[in-house]
Amino acid sequence: MTQRYYITTPIFYVNGDPHIGHAYTAVAADVMARFRRLQGRDVWFLTGTDEHGQKVEAAARLAGLDPQAFSDDISARFRAMVRSMNISHDDFIRTTEPRHKAACAALWQRLEAAGMIYLGHYEGWYATRDEAFYGEDELSIGADGIKRAPTGAPVEWMREPSYFFRLSAFAERLLALYEENQSFIQPASSRNEVMSFVRGGLRDLSVSRTSFTWGVKVPGDPAHVMYVWIDALTNYLTALGYPDEQAERMAFWPADVHLVGKEITRFHAIYWPAMLMAAGLPLPRHVFGHGWWTVEGEKMSKSLGNALAVQPLIDEFGLDPLRFFLLREMPFGNDGDFSRRALINRLNVELANDLGNLAQRTLSFIAKNAGAIVPVRGEPQPADWALRDLAAGLPERVAAAMDRMALQEALEEIWKLVRACNAYIDHQAPWTLRKTDPVRMASVLRDLIECLRVIGILLQPFMPDTMAKLLDQLGVAATARDFSALTEGLVDNAPLPQPSGLFPRFVEPV
Repeated sequence: MTQRYYITTPIFYVNGDPHIGHAYTAVAADVMARFRRLQGRDVWFLTGTDEHGQKVEAAARLAGLDPQAFSDDISARFRAMVRSMNISHDDFIRTTEPRHKAACAALWQRLEAAGMIYLGHYEGWYATRDEAFYGEDELSIGADGIKRAPTGAPVEWMREPSYFFRLSAFAERLLALYEENQSFIQPASSRNEVMSFVRGGLRDLSVSRTSFTWGVKVPGDPAHVMYVWIDALTNYLTALGYPDEQAERMAFWPADVHLVGKEITRFHAIYWPAMLMAAGLPLPRHVFGHGWWTVEGEKMSKSLGNALAVQPLIDEFGLDPLRFFLLREMPFGNDGDFSRRALINRLNVELANDLGNLAQRTLSFIAKNAGAIVPVRGEPQPADWALRDLAAGLPERVAAAMDRMALQEALEEIWKLVRACNAYIDHQAPWTLRKTDPVRMASVLRDLIECLRVIGILLQPFMPDTMAKLLDQLGVAATARDFSALTEGLVDNAPLPQPSGLFPRFVEPV
């Protein structure tokens, strides 16, 4: 039976427009989903929008719209961003959909029936921006004299009736989960932070609000709406057909990876597994909290006006170069800086010079000097074996990196072969062999295009459109582009189409 794979992005909050940080999460998840499909896995890939809560209600009021109309508009912008980044999602969920409200109500009732929800009063320091309460020991006083949460959000004292989830009952079970499954929370820095938080003691979690109305109504008590985290986190089940546990897509549960920004790792690694434990449902296999982008050394923020929109970057630099840069520039899981200079450097050096030039000069040479057909290999020489061994072992090395979600490392492994091919063509000099040893020339060219075929197949998840173009130029059939075809090789003397450039060099406008 085909092995299933379920990956999710966080659902994006609709209190503002999408930007490059949202695109980064979506592209990373997309690369993982595409990679698993090429491996032959049965993939379900979910993204969507989180549309309830006090911040959305306030933003809608500011825009002069009712919350539903406001959510419709912003959700459509996120859908457009996902489309423009060529994200291959299987479902786009909205938390205002009837199917999601039904799933939230069902999970609530299941938790309530298990004795895990009770009514009380909550009072404490609340950050509207984070939609979270914080303990006194977590707060600091800013230079402006305002109390602030660890995220920098201002807090205010709030008291209201609230339903609570018995989170405190799950500390030991959660710590046992983290110990038994060392890779449940990744990267290690996030794991250490979450474990430290749980060891510090868990308080029962406030899971409803009466101070605003824009949310999923609590079953049997419509004066309360569900707290954003019960509402938002349930989306991962909603999309599979919950509460119908016999639904066909429920076979994808538990999720293989919840990919999130590191600022919400705590909610996914503590609240979510505790709720699932309480409901008697299987736990996700991994929660991965990726890092943040700064822009030209500055933190992205609305006040600075530096939250980069996606479409202008695509228009200027191209979609696949942008996708490549986002995952090449920093180790996945770390913070990184988005700078124009770094993007142009990656595009010109690694894409245009390294890979683009390798493909162009190899295929153009074949077109002009080798009959525009797949050359036939001759007797191998030691330099050939070194290159062939590097190419043969590449799929396994890339797969190992992808299993760890080390996306930058996977790209670096591929680029080791790209650089080796460039050194090989320089040292073997087929332009000289054309006159002195045409048989050897053909063998060298064949090794190069076989390496380009492997590179093109492995890079498809990262740069799908451009790698489709490369594989077309190599004469690789559309049915021979998954990982099972990696060992098949090209067909001797098969005709090759006229080559064209893959990555034009970027020149700054004057």
